[in-house]
Amino acid sequence: MSTSEPRAPFGARLRSAVADRGNLCVGIDPHPALLEAWGLSVDPAGVAEFSKRAMTAFGDLVPAIKPQVAFFEEHGSAGISLLEDLLVEITSSGALSVADAKRGDIGSTMAAYARAWLSEGSPLACDALTVSPYLGVGALDPAFDAAESTGRGLFVLARTSNPEAGRLQGSVGDDGTVAQSVVDEVGRRNRTSFGRGGGSFGVVVGATVADPPELDGLHGPVLMPGVGEQGGSLDDVRRIAGSVLPRTLVNVSRHVLRAGPDVDSMRNVVVDLNRQYRFDNAT
Repeated sequence: MSTSEPRAPFGARLRSAVADRGNLCVGIDPHPALLEAWGLSVDPAGVAEFSKRAMTAFGDLVPAIKPQVAFFEEHGSAGISLLEDLLVEITSSGALSVADAKRGDIGSTMAAYARAWLSEGSPLACDALTVSPYLGVGALDPAFDAAESTGRGLFVLARTSNPEAGRLQGSVGDDGTVAQSVVDEVGRRNRTSFGRGGGSFGVVVGATVADPPELDGLHGPVLMPGVGEQGGSLDDVRRIAGSVLPRTLVNVSRHVLRAGPDVDSMRNVVVDLNRQYRFDNAT
């Protein structure tokens, strides 16, 4: 991309993609058990074939695709190379890439993560990156700065649905729960950087949590895993998202991928889910 044609902010690009393709985000998670279930080898060749079939099945159907970075990293340099290729292919499909890396550190280390995932010219550059705020939201400043300057986005872990999360993320302090403080800080940054429209900084909130944070002040997108095999429903998504429903990406991975290895079967599942999870006209 030339310097004369800067990338539009992630928030704006996401709104356009959602209006065109609905609110579904599908993961590409080449878990060893899934590779074996598909009759593929648990090695880089199997990961490559898995990713190819997944992209053929739904690359042109959904607004966002979320590779789980760990399942590529475990295959070393060959796996990282496959992830680099996949990120390019996602862009070519017209979808936005959300790299599920959950990076979070301090100082120069966080800056290095930001350069790796959010800078122009990096082979791992994605449209949006998941990050962990539990060294402090302020520790993520290099990622916030890099994302804003390059038109990319972040999804900051706020209230996740894993059982171990509740005690930490639901802990109550002077300003409410830890999860709420994360949402409020991300919302403040959206207002500062993008005004009160649609910002590029989002949060991750699980669809199965009983005590979700209030999202009305986020002014940005929500990535909501936990739907399908993890037990979350359409009603849960509506209950938790509230007014930010049109900017919510409903993340479904295993429910789609377990329909494989047949490409048409996976595609049919995504088409059906797309009918259920489309909120661009929601009020």
